Amino acid sequence: MAATGSVNPFNLSDSEEEDEAEAERRPDDGAPVRGSGPLSPQADSEPSAALLLLSSSNRTSPSGAEGISVSAAAAAGTAAAAAPGASAETRVSVDSIAAQLLRDQYVLTALELHTELLEAGRELPRLRDYFSNPGNFERQSGTPPACKDQGLGPGGPLNRAGSISTLDSLDFARYSDDGNRESDERVAVLEFELRKAKETIQALRANLTQAAESEVISQERKNLKSSPEIQEPIRSLEKRALNFLVNEYLLKNNYKLSSITFSDENDDQDFELWDDVGLNIPKPPDLLHLYRNCGTSLTPPKETVDIGVGVEAEELLGNSITQETLQNAELVQSAVVQDLEQQISQLNSEKQSLAEQIQRLQSDIQALKNNVSVPPAFWAAPGNLRPDRVPGSPGNGQYLDVRGTRGRDDDLTHYPTLNSNTDCAPPATPPTRPHAKLKYQGTGPVRFDQPNRKLSPAFHQALLSFCRMSADSRLGIEVSRIADSEESVMLMLGRCLPHIVPNVLLAKREELIPLILCTACLHPEPKERDQLLHILFNLIKRPDDEQRQMILTGCVAFARHVGPTRVEAELLPQCWEQINHKYPERRLLVAESCGALAPYLPKEIRSSLVLSMLQQMLSEDKADMVREAVVKSLGIIMGYIDDPDKYTQGFELVLLSLGDPSERVVCAIHQVFIPAFAAWTSELGKLQSQLFPSLLSRIERLLKDGDRGLDEHKLHMFLSALQSLIPALFSVVLQNSPFSSRAKLQSDIPPIEVTRFPRPASPLQDVAMVVGSREQLAVLLQLYDQQLEHQGTTGWDTLLWVVNQLLPQLIEIVGRINVASSTCVHEFSRFFWRLCRTFGKIFTNTKVKPQFQEILRLSEENVGESHTAAGNGILTKATVPIYATGVLTCYNQEEDRKLLVGFLEDVMTTLSLSHAPLDSLKASFVELGANPAYHELLLTVLWYGVVHTSALVRCTSARMFELLVKGVNETLVAQRVAPALITLSSDPEISVRISTIPAFGTIMETVTQKELLERVKMQLASFLEDPQYQDQHSLHMEIIKTFGRVGPNAEPRFRDEFVLPHLHKLALGNNMQTADPKRLDVATQLFEAYSALSCCFISEDVMVNHFLPGLKCLRTDMEHLSPEHEVILSSMIKECEQKLENKNMQEPHGSVSIAASLVGEDAKTKFLNKMGQLTTSGAMLANVFQRKK
Repeated sequence: MAATGSVNPFNLSDSEEEDEAEAERRPDDGAPVRGSGPLSPQADSEPSAALLLLSSSNRTSPSGAEGISVSAAAAAGTAAAAAPGASAETRVSVDSIAAQLLRDQYVLTALELHTELLEAGRELPRLRDYFSNPGNFERQSGTPPACKDQGLGPGGPLNRAGSISTLDSLDFARYSDDGNRESDERVAVLEFELRKAKETIQALRANLTQAAESEVISQERKNLKSSPEIQEPIRSLEKRALNFLVNEYLLKNNYKLSSITFSDENDDQDFELWDDVGLNIPKPPDLLHLYRNCGTSLTPPKETVDIGVGVEAEELLGNSITQETLQNAELVQSAVVQDLEQQISQLNSEKQSLAEQIQRLQSDIQALKNNVSVPPAFWAAPGNLRPDRVPGSPGNGQYLDVRGTRGRDDDLTHYPTLNSNTDCAPPATPPTRPHAKLKYQGTGPVRFDQPNRKLSPAFHQALLSFCRMSADSRLGIEVSRIADSEESVMLMLGRCLPHIVPNVLLAKREELIPLILCTACLHPEPKERDQLLHILFNLIKRPDDEQRQMILTGCVAFARHVGPTRVEAELLPQCWEQINHKYPERRLLVAESCGALAPYLPKEIRSSLVLSMLQQMLSEDKADMVREAVVKSLGIIMGYIDDPDKYTQGFELVLLSLGDPSERVVCAIHQVFIPAFAAWTSELGKLQSQLFPSLLSRIERLLKDGDRGLDEHKLHMFLSALQSLIPALFSVVLQNSPFSSRAKLQSDIPPIEVTRFPRPASPLQDVAMVVGSREQLAVLLQLYDQQLEHQGTTGWDTLLWVVNQLLPQLIEIVGRINVASSTCVHEFSRFFWRLCRTFGKIFTNTKVKPQFQEILRLSEENVGESHTAAGNGILTKATVPIYATGVLTCYNQEEDRKLLVGFLEDVMTTLSLSHAPLDSLKASFVELGANPAYHELLLTVLWYGVVHTSALVRCTSARMFELLVKGVNETLVAQRVAPALITLSSDPEISVRISTIPAFGTIMETVTQKELLERVKMQLASFLEDPQYQDQHSLHMEIIKTFGRVGPNAEPRFRDEFVLPHLHKLALGNNMQTADPKRLDVATQLFEAYSALSCCFISEDVMVNHFLPGLKCLRTDMEHLSPEHEVILSSMIKECEQKLENKNMQEPHGSVSIAASLVGEDAKTKFLNKMGQLTTSGAMLANVFQRKK
């Protein structure tokens, strides 16, 4: 047992003799022997001490893994001899066995051990890491990386066996003892090709690494020789390695979005595979590990042992050690410590000698300073090496290589060359590369090699003068003076940029913006910064949209970087200088800059200087696009202003901008300025108390002064502003409601209907945007409807103001509007429509409609009474069309349509029976008829009038058809309108029949269906040719008036064959009229009809047979009734005759020549000029023609 125990199990021979000797030592009884297994305590108890001594000596010896000190060997022998009695209790750590196997390159044995441990469920981290690292199986020189990381001794390259690369690729069945060792020939070929490909890839990677390193080193040496102050550039492979580590850090710390962005910016690199980096080295530790160890010297990993505490002896297996083993290890370590102390003393003495040598060399350098004058060099590493700070202090493991060369004393200098070994870095700053050189830093100049020549300095200077260098010019001085710090770079850019900018093409000058801004941010001189910002604003003479956006982006970046103080002192003066620039693009840049810089300015400047600048530009600038940008910037300023005293100025700016003549400026007001101003006003609590009342008072003032003529433009201006304030008003009502504190986001809140709110003019007018989100708005709307439906407006001050003050005032204003003003009616209709749609259906039905109905006083009892409209003049006002089109059309359900139909029928009946003007009903039909969705509804209302028992209502219905025909499609005209008119044309009352004539004429003017036109023509012919209508003066007047209105726009055939012949008959019949008043009325209508038709092209036959005879008959009437009209008629007749003569002379066949056309056009122009001065008043006609005479 003593002999057995003294044998080192890791140094056993593989010979058959030793195997036989081992077999002879086994018992013959066939019983299992505990010492035969690799983990047996008896087999490994005594060698464990030797193993520990060996491993300790290998770990602590300064000479490497091969050298074992004498004291360590002696201690090992002593421990082995003293431990025979403790062999049963001593066990060797499995990790130590694995370490020794890997150290001695027994890879297959280690693999067997790893496999057995895996099968037993006891995986060893050391073996797992080793066999999972492909770098341990690459063909390379030196120690495998895994061995080096684990503190193992040097070993040669591991030869490949088959296609084995890692443990994951092992085929255990293939290499097992009882498996089939024969492999398919194709598999073998593929494995061979795969192995060769991997070897080729590894060789290429090694060559790439070596080439990249050599290329960078050579380039660095050139750069360092020419300018030693330049820092080492990062290599491509180093960059890829750092990128990999950074991405790994981002992923581990859940910066996933940043990791994705980082991967996109480095799309040429695969961050999932370390081998993609291209470095022929294993993956380094992560960034956190590198950071934690950056301030301390890297120490090799120490051997570890597994120690069990508080466990049973049978649970320890092979991982436990005994107390005696620890004592033996302490003896070995004490011996090693003595060795190290001796080495430390030697290093201290060496350090003193090196320090003295460095001092001597530095004194020599100081003596040679005056020979060459160049900028001083500085160290590459952050820590400077001085005589009192030489790396190599006791315990840091540093070695300093000091070399000096001495030549001629007068021209050769001594320099220390400090090399940092691959494994020896300064404690505070470990080098980033193993081969990095430390550069000397001092106050002395850089020294270059001097030639061993005897030429005079003057000759050298003359010789160098032949080098063509220019240091006299400005550019030459800049080129010869290399910047050696960030500040000097900024100074150089500040000097050079003013000379660079003018020489860059205008189309490419925006490329200079980053350079100018960076220099302006970091330049130390205020004057230079001001010049650079001046260059920025004057960089492009007339910047387009994209260039302005780029400059604005730069200004915002500058503001974020420098802060509000410098923005006020440096950027705003540049804007002020450009405020009156002659180019509008430059002024536009100023206007946009004021808005873009608003968040980064001091609040006092926002509400004073910037506001004043924008106000000046809004009132003085003549360019629409500049004023548009000013308005948008004002909106942004209103979003950041917090001075309540500026409310009045803000309201004045709103009124000033509303009066702008440009449509694009007004559009910008409603999109940006008014919503932002309304939001600020809501915060101040002045929306309901000041803003709305101010606008309403101005509208009332306009209507009060409207007797002299209503300014519809101003009315539209104020009303559109009120319309843009509706979303803000509704938001205030919601946010100040009794239920606002109960509005909590819930998952079961139904979404908002798409049509719940009118389409906003901009996102700033979206109620959801004002409230915060659509989810929050949905909660508030649900509570809003419940409150209105059950509790009403009790205790709801903001909504009570709308119901009790806003609505009554608006309805009163509506009643004072001129119903004939279609523009005003349309604007107020749109306002009420948006108001009702925004506040909802419940609010409209319970609060808005009752107030209108109370004013209109239409009920079943008084509808149809003749005195109703006379006593209720509101039915003739604009209240009727605005209520019909602005309130009753907000919602399009069946009950809403029935309510609208009933209201229009009641109004038509009441107005007809009371003989009141129909202007309010006509305005309602015009406004509703503009939307095709209401055509069927309006036809239903008119049919109600067609079948009404009262002739007055039927007359009104007939006249309403004239308004509806123009907007209705021809199908409805043919199917619904024409039958109703024909029914009315046979009405017993002559007044009803006459009322259909304008509608028939409108059909002739607008419809193109031949069948329908023929039906209308027959009906009109019956009016003209039926004997019962010969004495109907009012019918003839209506027909002549209709012919004069529709004749110029009707079909030429209808005009030539029907209109002009019947006008000729009517003019001829009027000559025989005995009653002068009727004769004058017909003659006046005929005069207007012929005047309108004279502008049309009339054929020669119609001109001779109907037009000229009709004019002559009319002239006969006017000679007796209105001589002033006779003059014009004579001129018309003369010009028509002249035209006919010209046609007959130049074109015998009847075609019109160019000269004749010109004559005709001249005559037409003269006639129209004369007709433009006439009115239907006889007295005015007389005065006009007397002046013409």
